[in-house]
Amino acid sequence: MRGVETRIQEIRHKIFTEVARMAYHTEWPVKERMEALPYKIIPGEKGNFRNDVFLERAIVGERLRLAMGLPYRSAAEHSPISDGIEAADKDETYYTPPLINVIKFACNACPEKRVHVTDGCQGCLAHPCMEVCPKDAISLDRTTGKSVIDQEKCIKCGRCASVCSYNAIIVQERPCAKACGMDAISSDENGKANIDYDKCVSCGQCLVNCPFGAIADKSQIFQTIRAIQSGEKVYAAVAPAFVGQFGPKVTPGKLRAAMKALGFADVFEVAIGADLCAKQEAEDFLKEVPDELPFMATSCCPAWSVMAKKLFPEHAKCISMALTPMTLTARLIKQHNPDARVVFIGPCAAKKLEAMRRSVRSEVDFVLTFEEMTGIFSAKHVDLENIEEDPAGVSDASTDGRNFAVAGGVAQAVVNVIKRDHPDQEVKVANAEGLKECRQLLKLATLGKYPGYLLEGMACPGGCVAGAGTMQAIKKSQTSVGLYAKQSTHKTSCETEYIKELDKLVD
Repeated sequence: MRGVETRIQEIRHKIFTEVARMAYHTEWPVKERMEALPYKIIPGEKGNFRNDVFLERAIVGERLRLAMGLPYRSAAEHSPISDGIEAADKDETYYTPPLINVIKFACNACPEKRVHVTDGCQGCLAHPCMEVCPKDAISLDRTTGKSVIDQEKCIKCGRCASVCSYNAIIVQERPCAKACGMDAISSDENGKANIDYDKCVSCGQCLVNCPFGAIADKSQIFQTIRAIQSGEKVYAAVAPAFVGQFGPKVTPGKLRAAMKALGFADVFEVAIGADLCAKQEAEDFLKEVPDELPFMATSCCPAWSVMAKKLFPEHAKCISMALTPMTLTARLIKQHNPDARVVFIGPCAAKKLEAMRRSVRSEVDFVLTFEEMTGIFSAKHVDLENIEEDPAGVSDASTDGRNFAVAGGVAQAVVNVIKRDHPDQEVKVANAEGLKECRQLLKLATLGKYPGYLLEGMACPGGCVAGAGTMQAIKKSQTSVGLYAKQSTHKTSCETEYIKELDKLVD
């Protein structure tokens, strides 16, 4: 639903804006403000979305808690919205699991999967749906001539739907579960969506595919702003997928100026870290494949790499040990600015999970999505489209580094580095988008289908531009990133000025 301004996007924007505004207005007691916000966001005596003003305010209350980084509470728990606010009202609060949460009383308890005959059934003479059903679950209503499905017999194979000439039979799946490539979502005892956190990799695809807005992740909006206010030197590291996310007229120069207007010490494009990552992965591939490893999988997508290690632990060593672009960029910033604090601003919910790792915590202090960043701009009334442009832009990254944001871009960047120094080297590549495809790719690789290959996996179909924290239509984002990438003065990742820093960063 990216690129479509739905009611869910509207309420999320209000939540993020109000949390940011609460952080900026230090004269407001946070506890009292938290209690009042549901009434500000959902005013009056009639609900705007669910026609139940009390339910709407309760859902807003839990969304506010999650946006403050606080744990979700069930409807059975009796406590104020601001309960535990002391833990969030500071500038050093890390994300604590679980990151992705189902607000149970916002969930519609959708059926997990069902095959349904719609009013479009014409009661045709052929009734191929009956003929193909392997369980004789479809019968004929002699009064109307239309098909009827016995749900007790139906195995949800969908054969009837595929042969219906009128497309009158549909297969309905719970949207969040369908989007989950890890099969981590099931139903609880009340039919509500339930996440198995042993399987979940925090890609956030359930979050953006729930039509009821019942799934939300935690945020560090409040803590990031508090850190800036405390006088810390906070640097923004902006992911390559940023192009177009803040509006078609918002150039990199305007974004840099807007970030500085918020108090950020400076702004760096994470594409410079992508260049470093491509170089490191190219070196590792040449050294290890196929002599030490049967294949090598890219490391930059945290949901993909965590999935690989969870489902294929015996091949964990085949996942590149190269540092991710986020971590490399953060290290680069802190190497030149030892007192710096770094906030990664990107499209990805799983980057929040990555930042929780002990090995990354010292590098990346905060993680925000583009959507959350929009709330901060709104709270401070920053007019991004009309702000005076900073001529310095964002960073001097390569075309390949900027193309990390789209599916296929990571592998191509690594191949181009290898080809530059070893033009005769053959590099076989296979890539997958979406965790379902990624699982299949790795399964085939572990069975010997891809010996000597470089495998690229992207948890989000389309690449990082399709992450849970994006707002622009995916195809449009891919085009915008491609056009911006072509403007770079460098083509391959090993041509940029930052490459000479790589050895210092990975020691």
